[in-house]
Amino acid sequence: MRIRIEVELHYKFTTPGPAILAVEAAGAFGQEISNAAIDFGPVKHLARIPGEEGIGEKIIIRTAEDLHCTYSADVVVTRPCPVFERMSAAEVDEMPGDALRYLLPSRYCPAERFVPFAQQRFGDSQGGAKVLAIRDWIEQRLDYVSGVSDSNTTAADTFLERRGVCRDYAHLMIALCRAAQIPARLASVFAPGVEPPDFHAVAEVYLDGTWHLIDPTGMATADQMALIAVGRDAVDVAFLTTFTGTELLTQSVAVRQSR
Repeated sequence: MRIRIEVELHYKFTTPGPAILAVEAAGAFGQEISNAAIDFGPVKHLARIPGEEGIGEKIIIRTAEDLHCTYSADVVVTRPCPVFERMSAAEVDEMPGDALRYLLPSRYCPAERFVPFAQQRFGDSQGGAKVLAIRDWIEQRLDYVSGVSDSNTTAADTFLERRGVCRDYAHLMIALCRAAQIPARLASVFAPGVEPPDFHAVAEVYLDGTWHLIDPTGMATADQMALIAVGRDAVDVAFLTTFTGTELLTQSVAVRQSR
């Protein structure tokens, strides 16, 4: 699938300070990027650092007063949809380090609190079948509602409230997979089927020796997603991290299928 991405961000800082952005489609397996362009206007400082697991880049920037960013790119997504039913999970003692770390609890995904529930509800299935069972359970029982969660909302809160946005769905799926001893991490992506259009959060699970994207909201499939960044949870993949107060002036994300 070929998709066209166009992003505009305009934030005003209450006091001047640095910001970290993760807004560009990554040069990663399963996607080819062309015609990429990003512009910030005049800046005092700009540097790039590798993203988590070497996927994508983060931009560290300091501007005089406010942050104005425009980004556009064409991405050809070549990865197929995973066939989870055929996939197996690795034993914990056989996992590589870059998978093992994603079994551990993190700020928004307190996996240890879900172990009894995961064993009781999903204990009869294995590997990819278990991942699908967790995905289906979340999609069927949560309501997608904007404005009901904030930067303090964890997977435990979402489990109790049974509502939230894509980030909350993904955090809950990650926590349940980790509780079931399946490594899972958060991925930020662009996808044309997301409503409302925005940066989209999904899960990525470790099965059959590699990582596979899966969307618990049901809005997108792996063959439609342009990967931006991965990490333990939203702390690692936020599209914008600031160290001072900010005011949103303009934000738009347009992702459409193209020829």
